[in-house]
Amino acid sequence: MLWTSDPNNGERNLQLIEELTINAGQFQQEVLKQILQRNAETDYLSDFLEGHTDKDLFKCKVPVVNYEDIKPYIERIANGEPSRIISEEPISELLTSSGTSGGQPKMMPSTLEELERKTFFYSVLVPVMNKYVSGLDQGKGMYLLFVKPEISTPSGLMARPVLTSYYKSPNFRNRTFNKFNIYTSPDETILCSDSQQSMYCQLLCGLIQRAEVLRVGAVFASAFLRAIKFLESQWEELCSNIRTGQVSDWITDQSCRDSVLRILDRPNSEMADAIGSECGERSWKGIIKRLWPRTKYVDVIVTGSMAQYIPTLDFYSGGLPLVSTMYASSECYFGINLKPLSKPSEVSYTLLPNMAYFEFLPVEGGNEEKSQCNGVLDPKCSALQNETVDLVNVKLGHFYELVVTTFTGLYRYRVGDILMVTGFHNKAPQFRFVHRRNVVLSIDTDKTNEEDLLRAVTKAKLLLVELGCLLTEYTSYADTSSIPGHYVLFWEIQTRGPADNSKLDSTVMEACCSTVEESLDSVYRRCRSRDKSIGPLEIRVVKQGAFDALMDFCVSRGSSVNQYKTPRCIKSKEALELLDSRVVGSFFSSNAPHWQLYQLCPH
Repeated sequence: MLWTSDPNNGERNLQLIEELTINAGQFQQEVLKQILQRNAETDYLSDFLEGHTDKDLFKCKVPVVNYEDIKPYIERIANGEPSRIISEEPISELLTSSGTSGGQPKMMPSTLEELERKTFFYSVLVPVMNKYVSGLDQGKGMYLLFVKPEISTPSGLMARPVLTSYYKSPNFRNRTFNKFNIYTSPDETILCSDSQQSMYCQLLCGLIQRAEVLRVGAVFASAFLRAIKFLESQWEELCSNIRTGQVSDWITDQSCRDSVLRILDRPNSEMADAIGSECGERSWKGIIKRLWPRTKYVDVIVTGSMAQYIPTLDFYSGGLPLVSTMYASSECYFGINLKPLSKPSEVSYTLLPNMAYFEFLPVEGGNEEKSQCNGVLDPKCSALQNETVDLVNVKLGHFYELVVTTFTGLYRYRVGDILMVTGFHNKAPQFRFVHRRNVVLSIDTDKTNEEDLLRAVTKAKLLLVELGCLLTEYTSYADTSSIPGHYVLFWEIQTRGPADNSKLDSTVMEACCSTVEESLDSVYRRCRSRDKSIGPLEIRVVKQGAFDALMDFCVSRGSSVNQYKTPRCIKSKEALELLDSRVVGSFFSSNAPHWQLYQLCPH
């Protein structure tokens, strides 16, 4: 079911949303019917359905799966076997996910047709925004967008992040002109593979066109704040470029230079002085409104793990609305925010029933209170396949894990996102993103789960043996008080003889930090080494007895002493203050971990 739309016909696009949501159940049935009719003879589905396309048989016979279940099929395609293993439509590329398997990014199949579906999805975002913010056709958007590294698999198919795929596609590069959606960044600056040159050139273009900017943003809050931090360190050079009408010599990407010079077409001392005056102030509070005074909102994702950046965004933006417009992943684009000016804590996404076939695994514990120590709901998911609920049958206030069947070869695939039903738009439910299943730490696009963290700590603690020490307890948190944020581990160490953690060998402890980083997955190491979007990992050693005090605190707040387990991630402000008050030593990784593009070896 492929929908096309005119991005300049906002009224018609809003009508499409109404049609989709009024008839959500019918569209979902049609989507599943089309997927099964197309793909019933694929190797994967024929093993279960033997050519049948009945919905009830599909839900009875085809299992709900995790990535490890489908990984062998995807790797066979990456190694050159035909797409019809999972899809009758030719797989055109593999999309690398922020989630990992065996330390490497997961790969999701995609097709050329799916690009059209994403283009439709983007086309309906703008008219929704226009309902709430007027005059967006009277200026431009300063969106800081970037591409990431990609590899060629043995089959010749490219493996790359979903946004890199879209920005490099003809759908983006040859997009229809839309007066409501004009960027300050030339495509050449977005597609530049050097992230530093890309960032510099995009900011330079945004500053030159500052009088025209009506909205600013990036995909994720972390990326936008990284750009602001970059601006803090580079504003004098940027002003110099504007004053002289020349681009810095270190910008060596010729397409970037040429595209910027078309905008920086003359020296402008008056503009350089105005920008310099604002950036030279002691405080950068409200700097976004000061540099781009016509800005109406900040367009970034601030739900899920990105919510930790809201206070910093509020500081820099001067209280501008923070808008999260869409909910999407490498597997599929899911839904849109029909009330984009709602508070970040109240954001809900309406799933569009033509994008994929959606099912939901009920999650137990919807009425549980938040843990006083980790600050998040941690419900357990029931994985019995006959317990899945269709899109239109979910219940208000209930929690579910999202399961998708896509046009690109994923069947009853557990995405791993825990959602809560907050309401309905017509017949289509609206969901609040609660959290990612099993993830304990995230700064940028990294997703570190409890098992990965345990594995890394287990390797690092072996280094304590030469000190005659033993790691007795640990926990962690994502520190985003500075940009870039970084992982913090609290370690309680038992020493030989009288307890004196203050004399720990700094060389060994720094080596522990580095070992943890080297042991984390490739997405973390890429963010840390290439993207510079994560800072050096820190280990804070606490006094002996600190974790006993943490347990006492959690029990005093309602945890059961008999069932208490040390939380591996701390989000409670009070619990963090308790541990910080007992820190006797702090150590940082001195070197960035090794990272290189994952190479899939042919079998």
